[in-house]
Amino acid sequence: MLILTGCVVGPKYERPSAPVPEAFKEPPPAGWKVAQPNEGQIRGKWWEVFNDPDLNALEEQVSISNQNVLAAEQQYREAKDLIRIARANLYPTATAGASTTMSHQPLLVGGQAETGSRITSYETIGDLSWTADIWGSIRRGIRQDVALAQASEAQLENARLSYQTALASDYYALHGIDGDIDLLKRTAEQYQDYLTLTTNRMRSGVASGSDVAQAETQLETAKVALVDEGVARTQTEHAIAVLIGKPPAEFSIPAKVLHGAPPEIPYGMPSALLERRPDVAANERQMAAALEQVGITQASFYPNLTLSASGGFEPLITNPLSWATRLFSLGASLTETVYDAGKRRATVDQAKAAYEATVANYRQTVLSAFQSVEDNLSALRVLADEDQEQDRYVTAAEKALSLTTLQYKAGTVDYLTVITSQTAAFTAEKGAVDLLTRRMQSAVLLIQALGGGWDASQLPKPETLRASS
Repeated sequence: MLILTGCVVGPKYERPSAPVPEAFKEPPPAGWKVAQPNEGQIRGKWWEVFNDPDLNALEEQVSISNQNVLAAEQQYREAKDLIRIARANLYPTATAGASTTMSHQPLLVGGQAETGSRITSYETIGDLSWTADIWGSIRRGIRQDVALAQASEAQLENARLSYQTALASDYYALHGIDGDIDLLKRTAEQYQDYLTLTTNRMRSGVASGSDVAQAETQLETAKVALVDEGVARTQTEHAIAVLIGKPPAEFSIPAKVLHGAPPEIPYGMPSALLERRPDVAANERQMAAALEQVGITQASFYPNLTLSASGGFEPLITNPLSWATRLFSLGASLTETVYDAGKRRATVDQAKAAYEATVANYRQTVLSAFQSVEDNLSALRVLADEDQEQDRYVTAAEKALSLTTLQYKAGTVDYLTVITSQTAAFTAEKGAVDLLTRRMQSAVLLIQALGGGWDASQLPKPETLRASS
Protein backbone atom coordinates (compact mmCIF):
# COMPACT_ATOMS: atom_id res chain seq x y z
CA MET A 1 0.00 0.00 0.00
CA LEU A 2 2.88 2.39 0.71
CA ILE A 3 4.19 1.73 -2.80
CA LEU A 4 0.77 2.25 -4.36
CA THR A 5 0.22 5.58 -2.63
CA GLY A 6 3.36 6.83 -4.32
CA CYS A 7 1.75 6.67 -7.78
CA VAL A 8 0.56 9.91 -9.37
CA VAL A 9 -1.13 9.87 -12.76
CA GLY A 10 -1.48 12.86 -15.06
CA PRO A 11 0.75 15.51 -16.61
CA LYS A 12 3.69 17.23 -14.94
CA TYR A 13 3.63 21.02 -14.87
CA GLU A 14 6.13 23.11 -16.75
CA ARG A 15 5.59 26.82 -17.26
CA PRO A 16 4.47 27.45 -20.86
CA SER A 17 6.50 29.84 -22.95
CA ALA A 18 5.43 33.45 -23.39
CA PRO A 19 6.47 36.11 -25.92
CA VAL A 20 9.36 38.05 -24.37
CA PRO A 21 11.30 40.60 -26.47
CA GLU A 22 15.04 41.03 -26.05
CA ALA A 23 14.66 44.76 -25.44
CA PHE A 24 11.94 47.36 -25.08
CA LYS A 25 11.04 49.10 -28.31
CA GLU A 26 10.52 52.52 -26.77
CA PRO A 27 13.68 54.30 -25.68
CA PRO A 28 13.52 55.96 -22.24
CA PRO A 29 13.72 59.72 -21.70
CA ALA A 30 17.15 61.26 -22.25
CA GLY A 31 19.53 60.51 -19.39
CA TRP A 32 17.82 57.28 -18.29
CA LYS A 33 19.66 53.98 -18.38
CA VAL A 34 18.59 50.35 -18.34
CA ALA A 35 18.99 48.84 -14.88
CA GLN A 36 20.97 45.65 -14.87
CA PRO A 37 19.56 42.66 -12.94
CA ASN A 38 19.29 43.55 -9.23
CA GLU A 39 20.87 46.94 -9.91
CA GLY A 40 18.83 49.97 -8.94
CA GLN A 41 15.56 48.08 -9.10
CA ILE A 42 12.71 49.66 -7.17
CA ARG A 43 12.05 47.70 -4.00
CA GLY A 44 9.61 47.96 -1.14
CA LYS A 45 8.10 51.39 -0.77
CA TRP A 46 8.33 52.48 -4.39
CA TRP A 47 6.61 55.83 -3.75
CA GLU A 48 9.65 57.05 -1.86
CA VAL A 49 11.45 57.64 -5.19
CA PHE A 50 9.26 60.77 -5.55
CA ASN A 51 10.76 62.20 -2.35
CA ASP A 52 7.43 63.61 -1.15
CA PRO A 53 6.73 63.16 2.59
CA ASP A 54 3.02 63.91 2.16
CA LEU A 55 2.66 61.16 -0.46
CA ASN A 56 4.65 58.77 1.75
CA ALA A 57 2.28 59.32 4.67
CA LEU A 58 -0.78 58.67 2.52
CA GLU A 59 0.63 55.54 0.88
CA GLU A 60 1.38 53.96 4.25
CA GLN A 61 -2.35 53.95 5.00
CA VAL A 62 -3.46 51.99 1.93
CA SER A 63 -2.39 48.55 3.21
CA ILE A 64 -3.85 49.30 6.63
CA SER A 65 -7.18 50.92 5.86
CA ASN A 66 -8.17 50.32 2.24
CA GLN A 67 -11.19 48.05 2.44
CA ASN A 68 -10.59 46.39 -0.94
CA VAL A 69 -7.07 45.43 0.12
CA LEU A 70 -8.41 44.06 3.41
CA ALA A 71 -10.98 42.01 1.48
CA ALA A 72 -8.20 40.59 -0.72
CA GLU A 73 -6.27 39.63 2.43
CA GLN A 74 -9.25 37.64 3.70
CA GLN A 75 -9.55 35.89 0.33
CA TYR A 76 -5.92 34.84 0.66
CA ARG A 77 -6.60 33.46 4.14
CA GLU A 78 -9.59 31.59 2.73
CA ALA A 79 -7.33 30.05 0.07
CA LYS A 80 -4.90 28.90 2.78
CA ASP A 81 -7.77 27.28 4.70
CA LEU A 82 -8.69 25.29 1.58
CA ILE A 83 -5.23 23.68 1.77
CA ARG A 84 -6.01 22.48 5.27
CA ILE A 85 -9.27 21.01 4.03
CA ALA A 86 -7.53 19.22 1.16
CA ARG A 87 -4.75 17.87 3.41
CA ALA A 88 -7.31 16.33 5.74
CA ASN A 89 -8.32 13.94 2.95
CA LEU A 90 -4.92 12.21 3.23
CA TYR A 91 -5.78 10.87 6.68
CA PRO A 92 -8.40 8.44 8.00
CA THR A 93 -11.76 9.69 9.19
CA ALA A 94 -12.74 8.46 12.64
CA THR A 95 -16.14 8.77 14.28
CA ALA A 96 -17.37 7.62 17.69
CA GLY A 97 -20.75 7.48 19.31
CA ALA A 98 -22.72 6.11 22.22
CA SER A 99 -26.42 5.48 22.71
CA THR A 100 -28.75 4.31 25.44
CA THR A 101 -32.29 2.98 25.04
CA MET A 102 -34.90 2.33 27.69
CA SER A 103 -38.05 0.35 26.83
CA HIS A 104 -41.02 -1.19 28.65
CA GLN A 105 -43.22 -4.03 27.45
CA PRO A 106 -46.31 -5.50 29.20
CA LEU A 107 -46.38 -9.20 30.13
CA LEU A 108 -49.38 -11.18 28.79
CA VAL A 109 -50.66 -13.93 31.16
CA GLY A 110 -53.77 -15.90 30.12
CA GLY A 111 -54.75 -13.19 27.72
CA GLN A 112 -54.49 -10.56 30.44
CA ALA A 113 -51.89 -7.84 30.57
CA GLU A 114 -49.72 -7.91 33.61
CA THR A 115 -47.00 -5.49 34.71
CA GLY A 116 -44.09 -6.10 32.42
CA SER A 117 -40.39 -5.35 32.70
CA ARG A 118 -38.30 -2.28 31.87
CA ILE A 119 -35.22 -2.88 29.72
CA THR A 120 -32.29 -0.47 29.39
CA SER A 121 -29.63 -1.11 26.72
CA TYR A 122 -26.38 0.67 25.94
CA GLU A 123 -24.23 0.76 22.85
CA THR A 124 -20.82 2.30 22.10
CA ILE A 125 -19.31 2.15 18.64
CA GLY A 126 -16.48 3.71 16.63
CA ASP A 127 -15.83 3.82 12.89
CA LEU A 128 -12.61 4.33 10.97
CA SER A 129 -12.35 4.73 7.20
CA TRP A 130 -9.56 5.68 4.86
CA THR A 131 -9.50 6.14 1.09
CA ALA A 132 -6.06 5.33 -0.26
CA ASP A 133 -4.63 8.00 -2.54
CA ILE A 134 -3.28 5.42 -4.97
CA TRP A 135 -3.37 7.57 -8.08
CA GLY A 136 -2.49 10.89 -6.47
CA SER A 137 -5.78 12.72 -6.91
CA ILE A 138 -5.74 13.92 -3.29
CA ARG A 139 -2.12 15.03 -3.50
CA ARG A 140 -2.86 16.80 -6.76
CA GLY A 141 -5.79 18.50 -5.05
CA ILE A 142 -3.43 19.75 -2.35
CA ARG A 143 -0.96 21.03 -4.95
CA GLN A 144 -3.84 22.67 -6.77
CA ASP A 145 -4.95 24.49 -3.61
CA VAL A 146 -1.35 25.50 -2.88
CA ALA A 147 -1.05 27.01 -6.37
CA LEU A 148 -4.38 28.79 -5.94
CA ALA A 149 -3.24 30.16 -2.58
CA GLN A 150 -0.10 31.49 -4.24
CA ALA A 151 -2.27 33.02 -6.96
CA SER A 152 -4.44 34.61 -4.27
CA GLU A 153 -1.35 36.10 -2.62
CA ALA A 154 -0.24 37.52 -5.98
CA GLN A 155 -3.72 38.94 -6.52
CA LEU A 156 -3.51 40.55 -3.10
CA GLU A 157 -0.22 42.19 -4.04
CA ASN A 158 -1.67 43.27 -7.37
CA ALA A 159 -4.67 44.83 -5.61
CA ARG A 160 -2.38 46.60 -3.15
CA LEU A 161 -0.23 47.92 -6.01
CA SER A 162 -3.30 49.00 -7.96
CA TYR A 163 -4.72 51.05 -5.10
CA GLN A 164 -1.32 52.47 -4.17
CA THR A 165 -0.74 53.68 -7.72
CA ALA A 166 -4.32 54.97 -7.95
CA LEU A 167 -3.64 57.00 -4.83
CA ALA A 168 -0.39 58.41 -6.25
CA SER A 169 -2.06 59.25 -9.55
CA ASP A 170 -4.93 61.01 -7.76
CA TYR A 171 -2.43 62.79 -5.52
CA TYR A 172 -0.65 64.30 -8.51
CA ALA A 173 -3.95 65.04 -10.23
CA LEU A 174 -5.04 66.92 -7.11
CA HIS A 175 -1.89 69.04 -6.97
CA GLY A 176 -2.09 69.54 -10.71
CA ILE A 177 -5.49 71.10 -10.06
CA ASP A 178 -3.82 73.19 -7.36
CA GLY A 179 -1.43 74.40 -10.06
CA ASP A 180 -4.37 75.33 -12.30
CA ILE A 181 -6.04 77.17 -9.42
CA ASP A 182 -2.83 79.05 -8.64
CA LEU A 183 -2.49 80.00 -12.32
CA LEU A 184 -6.12 81.18 -12.51
CA LYS A 185 -5.70 83.28 -9.38
CA ARG A 186 -2.61 84.96 -10.81
CA THR A 187 -4.37 85.37 -14.15
CA ALA A 188 -7.44 86.94 -12.52
CA GLU A 189 -5.19 89.41 -10.68
CA GLN A 190 -3.44 90.22 -13.94
CA TYR A 191 -6.75 90.69 -15.75
CA GLN A 192 -7.90 92.97 -12.93
CA ASP A 193 -4.85 95.14 -13.55
CA TYR A 194 -5.68 95.24 -17.27
CA LEU A 195 -9.26 96.20 -16.47
CA THR A 196 -8.04 99.04 -14.27
CA LEU A 197 -5.64 100.16 -17.00
CA THR A 198 -8.36 100.09 -19.66
CA THR A 199 -10.84 101.91 -17.44
CA ASN A 200 -8.33 104.66 -16.77
CA ARG A 201 -7.58 104.95 -20.48
CA MET A 202 -11.29 105.25 -21.23
CA ARG A 203 -11.61 108.04 -18.69
CA SER A 204 -8.69 109.74 -20.40
CA GLY A 205 -10.45 109.41 -23.72
CA VAL A 206 -7.89 107.09 -25.33
CA ALA A 207 -9.89 103.85 -25.00
CA SER A 208 -13.45 102.92 -25.84
CA GLY A 209 -16.18 101.39 -23.73
CA SER A 210 -15.89 98.20 -25.77
CA ASP A 211 -12.30 97.85 -24.59
CA VAL A 212 -13.50 98.01 -20.98
CA ALA A 213 -16.25 95.48 -21.70
CA GLN A 214 -13.73 93.10 -23.25
CA ALA A 215 -11.43 93.46 -20.24
CA GLU A 216 -14.34 92.73 -17.89
CA THR A 217 -15.25 89.66 -19.94
CA GLN A 218 -11.73 88.31 -19.70
CA LEU A 219 -11.69 88.85 -15.95
CA GLU A 220 -15.06 87.19 -15.33
CA THR A 221 -14.13 84.25 -17.55
CA ALA A 222 -11.04 83.61 -15.40
CA LYS A 223 -13.10 83.89 -12.21
CA VAL A 224 -15.68 81.37 -13.47
CA ALA A 225 -12.92 78.92 -14.43
CA LEU A 226 -11.36 79.39 -11.00
CA VAL A 227 -14.61 78.50 -9.22
CA ASP A 228 -15.17 75.52 -11.52
CA GLU A 229 -11.77 74.03 -10.59
CA GLY A 230 -13.08 73.62 -7.05
CA VAL A 231 -15.43 70.83 -8.21
CA ALA A 232 -12.61 68.72 -9.63
CA ARG A 233 -10.42 69.32 -6.59
CA THR A 234 -13.02 68.28 -4.03
CA GLN A 235 -13.97 65.16 -5.97
CA THR A 236 -10.32 64.12 -6.33
CA GLU A 237 -9.75 64.74 -2.62
CA HIS A 238 -12.78 62.57 -1.82
CA ALA A 239 -11.37 59.77 -3.99
CA ILE A 240 -8.09 59.87 -2.06
CA ALA A 241 -9.98 59.74 1.24
CA VAL A 242 -11.77 56.55 0.19
CA LEU A 243 -8.51 54.96 -0.99
CA ILE A 244 -7.05 55.33 2.50
CA GLY A 245 -10.27 54.15 4.17
CA LYS A 246 -11.53 57.48 5.54
CA PRO A 247 -14.87 59.27 5.09
CA PRO A 248 -14.39 62.35 2.85
CA ALA A 249 -15.81 64.56 5.61
CA GLU A 250 -12.84 63.67 7.86
CA PHE A 251 -10.09 64.22 5.32
CA SER A 252 -8.42 67.12 3.55
CA ILE A 253 -5.13 67.81 1.77
CA PRO A 254 -3.51 71.27 1.82
CA ALA A 255 -3.01 72.91 -1.56
CA LYS A 256 0.44 72.55 -3.12
CA VAL A 257 1.79 73.43 -6.54
CA LEU A 258 3.92 70.81 -8.29
CA HIS A 259 7.50 71.64 -9.24
CA GLY A 260 10.44 69.76 -10.69
CA ALA A 261 10.33 66.67 -12.89
CA PRO A 262 9.50 63.00 -12.31
CA PRO A 263 12.31 60.80 -10.98
CA GLU A 264 14.26 58.40 -13.13
CA ILE A 265 12.65 54.95 -12.94
CA PRO A 266 14.98 51.91 -13.26
CA TYR A 267 12.98 49.73 -15.64
CA GLY A 268 15.26 46.74 -16.13
CA MET A 269 15.28 44.16 -18.93
CA PRO A 270 12.11 42.71 -20.52
CA SER A 271 13.01 39.21 -19.35
CA ALA A 272 12.77 40.36 -15.72
CA LEU A 273 9.24 41.69 -16.15
CA LEU A 274 7.60 38.25 -15.85
CA GLU A 275 8.98 37.91 -12.32
CA ARG A 276 8.11 41.46 -11.26
CA ARG A 277 4.42 41.66 -12.12
CA PRO A 278 2.02 40.19 -9.52
CA ASP A 279 -0.77 39.83 -12.09
CA VAL A 280 1.54 37.74 -14.31
CA ALA A 281 2.50 35.61 -11.29
CA ALA A 282 -1.17 35.12 -10.39
CA ASN A 283 -1.97 33.89 -13.91
CA GLU A 284 1.04 31.58 -13.89
CA ARG A 285 -0.07 29.99 -10.63
CA GLN A 286 -3.61 29.60 -11.96
CA MET A 287 -2.12 27.68 -14.89
CA ALA A 288 -0.40 25.33 -12.47
CA ALA A 289 -3.65 24.80 -10.57
CA ALA A 290 -5.56 24.11 -13.78
CA LEU A 291 -3.05 21.46 -14.82
CA GLU A 292 -3.43 19.72 -11.46
CA GLN A 293 -7.16 19.53 -12.19
CA VAL A 294 -6.36 17.66 -15.41
CA GLY A 295 -4.48 15.07 -13.34
CA ILE A 296 -7.34 14.82 -10.86
CA THR A 297 -9.83 14.06 -13.63
CA GLN A 298 -7.51 11.50 -15.24
CA ALA A 299 -7.30 9.65 -11.91
CA SER A 300 -11.03 8.93 -12.20
CA PHE A 301 -10.21 6.23 -14.79
CA TYR A 302 -8.58 4.11 -12.06
CA PRO A 303 -10.20 2.17 -9.21
CA ASN A 304 -10.65 3.57 -5.71
CA LEU A 305 -9.65 1.59 -2.63
CA THR A 306 -11.32 2.31 0.70
CA LEU A 307 -10.42 0.59 3.98
CA SER A 308 -12.87 0.63 6.87
CA ALA A 309 -13.11 -0.66 10.40
CA SER A 310 -15.68 -0.35 13.17
CA GLY A 311 -15.94 -1.68 16.70
CA GLY A 312 -17.71 -1.19 19.98
CA PHE A 313 -19.81 -2.77 22.70
CA GLU A 314 -23.44 -3.76 22.86
CA PRO A 315 -23.46 -4.71 26.54
CA LEU A 316 -25.94 -6.51 28.72
CA ILE A 317 -27.77 -4.79 31.54
CA THR A 318 -25.88 -6.60 34.21
CA ASN A 319 -22.41 -6.03 32.77
CA PRO A 320 -22.21 -2.95 30.54
CA LEU A 321 -18.53 -3.42 29.67
CA SER A 322 -18.39 -7.18 29.26
CA TRP A 323 -15.79 -8.29 26.72
CA ALA A 324 -18.27 -10.86 25.52
CA THR A 325 -20.51 -8.08 24.19
CA ARG A 326 -17.87 -6.62 21.90
CA LEU A 327 -18.57 -6.17 18.20
CA PHE A 328 -16.29 -5.24 15.31
CA SER A 329 -15.97 -5.37 11.55
CA LEU A 330 -13.13 -4.89 9.07
CA GLY A 331 -13.52 -4.34 5.36
CA ALA A 332 -12.01 -3.14 2.14
CA SER A 333 -13.73 -2.04 -1.02
CA LEU A 334 -12.32 -1.58 -4.49
CA THR A 335 -14.60 0.27 -6.88
CA GLU A 336 -14.20 1.09 -10.55
CA THR A 337 -16.62 2.74 -12.93
CA VAL A 338 -17.21 0.30 -15.76
CA TYR A 339 -19.40 2.44 -18.01
CA ASP A 340 -20.42 6.10 -17.82
CA ALA A 341 -21.27 6.93 -21.46
CA GLY A 342 -18.10 9.00 -21.88
CA LYS A 343 -18.63 11.22 -18.84
CA ARG A 344 -15.09 10.84 -17.51
CA ARG A 345 -13.53 11.43 -20.92
CA ALA A 346 -15.60 14.57 -21.31
CA THR A 347 -14.54 15.72 -17.83
CA VAL A 348 -10.87 15.27 -18.75
CA ASP A 349 -11.38 17.15 -22.01
CA GLN A 350 -13.12 19.93 -20.11
CA ALA A 351 -10.20 20.19 -17.66
CA LYS A 352 -7.72 20.31 -20.55
CA ALA A 353 -9.70 23.07 -22.25
CA ALA A 354 -9.81 25.02 -18.99
CA TYR A 355 -6.04 24.65 -18.69
CA GLU A 356 -5.47 25.88 -22.25
CA ALA A 357 -7.67 28.87 -21.45
CA THR A 358 -5.43 29.75 -18.49
CA VAL A 359 -2.39 29.48 -20.79
CA ALA A 360 -3.98 31.94 -23.20
CA ASN A 361 -4.88 34.26 -20.31
CA TYR A 362 -1.30 34.07 -19.04
CA ARG A 363 0.19 34.96 -22.41
CA GLN A 364 -2.31 37.79 -22.88
CA THR A 365 -1.40 39.17 -19.46
CA VAL A 366 2.27 39.06 -20.43
CA LEU A 367 1.56 40.92 -23.67
CA SER A 368 -0.49 43.51 -21.81
CA ALA A 369 2.35 43.94 -19.32
CA PHE A 370 4.85 44.71 -22.07
CA GLN A 371 2.36 47.05 -23.72
CA SER A 372 1.88 48.94 -20.47
CA VAL A 373 5.63 49.38 -19.99
CA GLU A 374 6.11 50.47 -23.60
CA ASP A 375 3.19 52.91 -23.38
CA ASN A 376 4.53 54.66 -20.32
CA LEU A 377 8.15 54.68 -21.45
CA SER A 378 6.91 56.31 -24.63
CA ALA A 379 4.73 58.75 -22.72
CA LEU A 380 7.58 59.82 -20.46
CA ARG A 381 9.98 60.25 -23.37
CA VAL A 382 7.53 62.21 -25.51
CA LEU A 383 6.31 64.33 -22.61
CA ALA A 384 9.91 65.17 -21.65
CA ASP A 385 10.52 66.41 -25.20
CA GLU A 386 7.20 68.23 -25.16
CA ASP A 387 8.14 69.89 -21.88
CA GLN A 388 11.12 71.55 -23.53
CA GLU A 389 8.93 72.83 -26.35
CA GLN A 390 6.33 73.96 -23.82
CA ASP A 391 8.93 76.02 -21.96
CA ARG A 392 9.81 77.81 -25.18
CA TYR A 393 6.10 78.31 -25.89
CA VAL A 394 5.56 79.88 -22.44
CA THR A 395 8.56 82.18 -22.87
CA ALA A 396 7.43 83.31 -26.31
CA ALA A 397 3.82 83.86 -25.21
CA GLU A 398 4.84 85.92 -22.19
CA LYS A 399 7.18 88.01 -24.32
CA ALA A 400 4.41 88.59 -26.88
CA LEU A 401 1.99 89.67 -24.14
CA SER A 402 4.55 92.07 -22.69
CA LEU A 403 5.18 93.67 -26.10
CA THR A 404 1.48 93.85 -26.92
CA THR A 405 0.79 95.55 -23.60
CA LEU A 406 3.41 98.20 -24.34
CA GLN A 407 1.93 98.73 -27.80
CA TYR A 408 -1.56 99.02 -26.34
CA LYS A 409 -0.38 101.62 -23.86
CA ALA A 410 1.25 103.49 -26.73
CA GLY A 411 -2.02 103.34 -28.65
CA THR A 412 -0.63 101.43 -31.64
CA VAL A 413 -2.86 98.31 -31.21
CA ASP A 414 -6.43 97.81 -30.04
CA TYR A 415 -7.49 95.84 -26.98
CA LEU A 416 -8.52 92.80 -29.04
CA THR A 417 -4.82 92.25 -29.80
CA VAL A 418 -4.14 92.33 -26.05
CA ILE A 419 -6.87 89.73 -25.43
CA THR A 420 -5.36 87.46 -28.07
CA SER A 421 -1.96 87.68 -26.39
CA GLN A 422 -3.51 87.12 -22.95
CA THR A 423 -5.28 84.00 -24.15
CA ALA A 424 -2.11 82.62 -25.74
CA ALA A 425 -0.08 83.26 -22.58
CA PHE A 426 -2.69 81.63 -20.35
CA THR A 427 -2.95 78.62 -22.66
CA ALA A 428 0.80 78.20 -22.65
CA GLU A 429 1.11 78.35 -18.87
CA LYS A 430 -1.84 76.03 -18.30
CA GLY A 431 -0.33 73.59 -20.77
CA ALA A 432 2.90 73.63 -18.74
CA VAL A 433 1.02 72.94 -15.50
CA ASP A 434 -0.99 70.09 -17.03
CA LEU A 435 2.07 68.65 -18.73
CA LEU A 436 3.92 68.31 -15.44
CA THR A 437 0.88 66.54 -13.96
CA ARG A 438 0.82 64.10 -16.86
CA ARG A 439 4.54 63.42 -16.50
CA MET A 440 4.20 62.62 -12.80
CA GLN A 441 1.22 60.35 -13.43
CA SER A 442 3.05 58.58 -16.26
CA ALA A 443 5.94 57.90 -13.88
CA VAL A 444 3.49 56.35 -11.43
CA LEU A 445 1.94 54.22 -14.19
CA LEU A 446 5.39 53.06 -15.32
CA ILE A 447 6.15 51.90 -11.78
CA GLN A 448 2.85 50.03 -11.74
CA ALA A 449 3.63 48.46 -15.11
CA LEU A 450 7.00 47.30 -13.73
CA GLY A 451 5.35 45.66 -10.72
CA GLY A 452 6.10 48.30 -8.11
CA GLY A 453 9.27 46.61 -6.86
CA TRP A 454 7.53 43.28 -6.21
CA ASP A 455 8.93 40.00 -7.54
CA ALA A 456 7.78 36.40 -7.62
CA SER A 457 10.32 35.32 -4.98
CA GLN A 458 8.03 36.96 -2.43
CA LEU A 459 5.29 34.39 -3.05
CA PRO A 460 4.89 31.96 -0.15
CA LYS A 461 6.71 28.69 -0.75
CA PRO A 462 4.57 25.53 -1.19
CA GLU A 463 6.20 23.87 1.81
CA THR A 464 5.47 26.94 3.93
CA LEU A 465 1.80 26.91 2.93
CA ARG A 466 1.53 23.19 3.68
CA ALA A 467 3.25 23.58 7.04
CA SER A 468 1.05 26.51 8.07
CA SER A 469 -2.01 24.53 7.08
